[in-house]
Amino acid sequence: MKVLIVEDDNEAATNMQRGLKEAGIEARLAGDGQQGLDAVKAEMPDVIILDRMMPVMDGVTMLQQLRSEGTDVPVLFLSALGELEDRVSGLRAGADDYLVKPYALTELVARVEALARRKDKDAVDTVLRVGDLEMNLISRVVKRQNKTIDLQPREFQLLEFLMRHVGQSVTRTMLLEKVWAYHFDPQTNVIDVHISRLRSKLDKDFDRPMLHTVRGEGYQLKA
Repeated sequence: MKVLIVEDDNEAATNMQRGLKEAGIEARLAGDGQQGLDAVKAEMPDVIILDRMMPVMDGVTMLQQLRSEGTDVPVLFLSALGELEDRVSGLRAGADDYLVKPYALTELVARVEALARRKDKDAVDTVLRVGDLEMNLISRVVKRQNKTIDLQPREFQLLEFLMRHVGQSVTRTMLLEKVWAYHFDPQTNVIDVHISRLRSKLDKDFDRPMLHTVRGEGYQLKA
């Protein structure tokens, strides 16, 4: 997760950055609203932490400009202004959450994580990742350790289903219904053949196997 902190108080910004880093979250700093806009254009963050009162361009103005341009990145407003009307005006300006100063760093981190989860839930997956395996659903390119793996259409569908159920035992019935659209067992070895082909492409040239057979259950993809 990448966070942009827009805060003119350098000490407060640095403390936030340190706290987020301890939680495994990367954070960049911007000192005012204009710097914040420039930072967003340079690299879109997953969440913005935005101070309300700043020189050059305040947080409300920056937020209104972002929203007018169609940028829907989640924004957490920080402000010493804690009255109801202040919180309401901040939310109406386009903020997704509002935290009043002074605040506990643990609460700040928790709110950032919640905003990121909300964004991920709303987003449509275009890239699936399991360990060093990556599948682009748009370009239909599959890579492991940046090495392209050529798959036939059915193999691609099979791997996509396994990646969406990573760590779970997937039964033959599930694969027949979801990948082949069969609602009966055709009594053929079609699954075994495709699993064998996929396994040879997925694991053959790598030290650690990812596709496993679970005796009596089915198959499982592991990171």
